[in-house]
Amino acid sequence: MATRFLDHDDLLDQVDEREFDRPPAIVCNAHITGLGVARALAAHDVPVIAVDRNGDGVAPSSDAVTVAGEVTYPLDDLDGFCEDMEAIARAVEGEPVAFGCMDEWVHAFADAAPEGVRLPFAEKGVVDRVLDKESLYGIADDLGVPYPETYRIAGIGEGSPDAAHALGTPLDPEDVLDELEFPFVIKPARKREFEEAVGTNVIEVGSGNEYADVIETAREADIRIMAQEKVPIAEGEDCSLASYAPPTGEPLTFLGNPLVRFPRAFGTSCVVERVERPEIEERALSVLLETGYYGISESEFVYDRERKEYVLLDINTRPWKWIGLPVVAGANLPMAAYAQATGVESESTEVTDARWVYLPDYLELLATDESFGDVMSEAQWTALISGAFEESDDLATGVYFPSDPGPTYDVIRTEFGGIEYYCSC
Repeated sequence: MATRFLDHDDLLDQVDEREFDRPPAIVCNAHITGLGVARALAAHDVPVIAVDRNGDGVAPSSDAVTVAGEVTYPLDDLDGFCEDMEAIARAVEGEPVAFGCMDEWVHAFADAAPEGVRLPFAEKGVVDRVLDKESLYGIADDLGVPYPETYRIAGIGEGSPDAAHALGTPLDPEDVLDELEFPFVIKPARKREFEEAVGTNVIEVGSGNEYADVIETAREADIRIMAQEKVPIAEGEDCSLASYAPPTGEPLTFLGNPLVRFPRAFGTSCVVERVERPEIEERALSVLLETGYYGISESEFVYDRERKEYVLLDINTRPWKWIGLPVVAGANLPMAAYAQATGVESESTEVTDARWVYLPDYLELLATDESFGDVMSEAQWTALISGAFEESDDLATGVYFPSDPGPTYDVIRTEFGGIEYYCSC
């Protein structure tokens, strides 16, 4: 267990002093998603080095983490980030396997390609095609995969890195108003830089003045943006394909339905369960195949009430908040990626039905929204309270594990102790 979060020099000393019987995983950032990845790998005795820009995330205190410490934040200094990762690789005297758990960390590994670090996902150009919504929607359009009505906005930010496959012709900002009615949403082509600039990755605009303000913000930040219809979403019907696609061969897949979000309509997932929607899996895999992407990904679809069909919103080329759900159900995506990168054996098991809950958000929803009814059964609540769920294959949680209490304490400390840690998960 990493009992404390170390500064970078102490982190290198700790790593250098340890003897690893197999390549460790470098997991970043060290928060909820990183914790899920660490636990998935530690269950197969993979040593985990959790890194972040500070120690306020929940992963460092987990028994699943071997050592945790500071690295340069890639959006602040990409070269410094690369140097830090290469220093860790030298201290390991091997080739650690990188798991980026937010877009900026994935982009950083792909852009910097630190020497001595194994990247269990496709090269930079492929990652950019998937993560950049201008090219993602262009590919979806070519394949006939439904997506929301979307327009690129001209004259803001650098040109699309995949102009040949980018969606449509960019419109001048004022011309967008001829195509979309208020309210609609503004999204960045690459969301993490926008999140850093304005604090969110999507902005709903309901008037000309609000639209003009967002356009000006994007100009100042020099970030490409897109205008998109506000999809009439059927609440509770979202579906995401969780997958690990190897460089060759069949992908490992799991389809999850974020049954409950907090806040209800557009918040993050707090209850997710397995479902079967073959058409969604087929559409998601067709996009991944077209791009040539391999690695872990989450393909997000929402159900459009007016179209009466699922539309593609986004694909994340990384783990995400409920990564523990496919793991407990038999699809250990992080271990599959690690095994492919290192050449070790990874056993496949039958994927079963399961449910995942993030208790801090779910309990707050129950306490604050009188219109919401509990979707958890008595048996599930008693399994959670007793800790018996840890031995099951049909119930998982984000963070809360009675046998690994440190991260739960850190969540309580963050919620009620005045500590701030920003993470869009």
